[in-house]
Amino acid sequence: MKTKIFAALLVPLALSVSACGDTWGQRAVTGGAIGTGAGLAVGALAGWPVLGPAVAGGLIGAGIGAATSKDLK
Repeated sequence: MKTKIFAALLVPLALSVSACGDTWGQRAVTGGAIGTGAGLAVGALAGWPVLGPAVAGGLIGAGIGAATSKDLK
């Protein structure tokens, strides 16, 4: 149960810092990297195959990173 709670808290936390960079491309890449790491962590902690959550996390993180502005604070 603690693993699921930790995983549920880890994803929003990782995605909240996905807009690290000065340009649109940098934010998309760093968001994708952070999302991939979060997806790997969630997949591993939940006992799922890690490829699916890693790909999903990377895509979501890249999308959120690309959609943010560097002036967003």
